[in-house]
Formats: sequence, C-alpha cells, structure tokens
Amino acid sequence: MGIVQGLTEFLPVSSSGHLVLLQRVLGIEEGALFFTIMLHMGTLLSVILVFWKDIWEIIRKPFDKMTALLVAATIPTVVIALLFKDAVEEAFRSAATLGIGFIVTGVILWTVDSLKPGQRKLKEMSWKGAVFIGMAQGLALFPAISRSGSTLAAGLALKLNRKSAARFSFLMSIPAILGSVIYQMKDVMNSGLEIDVIPVAVGTIAAAASGFLAIKFMLDMISKRSLKIFSVYVFVLGALVLVDQMVLKIFI
Repeated sequence: MGIVQGLTEFLPVSSSGHLVLLQRVLGIEEGALFFTIMLHMGTLLSVILVFWKDIWEIIRKPFDKMTALLVAATIPTVVIALLFKDAVEEAFRSAATLGIGFIVTGVILWTVDSLKPGQRKLKEMSWKGAVFIGMAQGLALFPAISRSGSTLAAGLALKLNRKSAARFSFLMSIPAILGSVIYQMKDVMNSGLEIDVIPVAVGTIAAAASGFLAIKFMLDMISKRSLKIFSVYVFVLGALVLVDQMVLKIFI
C-alpha cells in the first residue's frame, strides 16, 4: 500500500482511488485512517526531498509571487473541502463513485493532452490562474479523481508549459497533504486505536521512496510523452470497477 500510495499520488491516476480500492481488495478496515495518514506523510516527505530548493526559497522570501500563487491555489481547495465535507466522506465510505471517478480522470487527461501545448512559465501565471488550479484540486477531493492529474490538466489548460504545470502541481500538494493530515489527525486521536508501529513505518518509508521516484519520473517524462497512456489505464480500471460494482459485487 505504501508503494501504491507513493506512485499514484504523483502519477495522474488518483492515489485516493487506488487506496480505497486496495483496502477493499485486502479487506483492511480497522486502523485504515491512521495508516492512510502516515502514507500521506511519506509522500509529503518525498515532495520536500525533491523540491527542497523551492521550499527553501519560499521560506526565505515568504512574500514572493510563488508563495502568493500557492496560497491562492490552496484557498479554493479548502473552501470546497468545507462545503462538500459530508459528500466526500460518504464517497470514501461507500466507494460508490469509484468507477466513475477513474473514468472522469481519464476524460480530463485525454482532453487536456489533445490541446495545443502552451509555453507560459510560472512567473507569467496570474493569481486567477492559481485559483482555477486550486478549484481543480478541490474536484480531486473525491476518490478516484486524480489530484495531480486535475491540477496538471488545469495548468496545461492555462497554457503553462508542461514542466511548469507539473512543478506547480507538486508544490501545491504540500499544503494539500499537510492540511489533510492535520484535519484527519483529530479523528485518529479520538479513536483510541492501538497502532502496530512496524507495518506503519514500513508503509510510510515505502510511500516516501516510491513517491520520490514517481516525482522524478513525471518531471522527466512530462515534456516528452503523452498523458494518454495514463488516460487509457484509468479508463480500463474504471470500467473494471464499474463491472464489479454493478454485476460481480466482489469487492465493492
């Protein structure tokens, strides 16, 4: 699960959808929330390791344009999370929208990859553009809709060049993941669960390592290859999930 979380958090195929699906397949219920939080902590570490220079620059210059863009992108995500809190929690609990979510991700990736490539750099993006990307990130609160895919697609729709869109998408994940961890931790603190440290530690390390590799891979391939390969993958996965939901009823 750590490897799946790390890879799918930064590949545009939805980590939340894969984790929900994998938990159903493996029959994981008790302690799943804390374990998921720690997996997210692992992926947060991987972003920090890859983008430590950018993060240090933001710390050094907290009123620079990059900081303002990240704040502008985070605000609509928080607003959407608060407005649709119950609907998002129900979607995770029931997994009813899982198949549709994967297919929506596929449509987003296929559509944006068909657009004419842009050449704008991050310094040319306005705060309105950052808000638009933040709204796309809010859409990805629902399981199986990829956060990295949605934000990357929004950046490309704004005519950012591919590397700039990917870089901003990954930097946006820092406040998104951190906010999610802090928000969910209160539920863990009140649950009174006894945690088995070794599996949690192994999963967290695996998520950090695979997340690091996934980021490096995406940064390298984003300017060279089509996103449609990921689109085909989530189309197929979404179709399989729908078959299970409507006909087989084995896992969902």
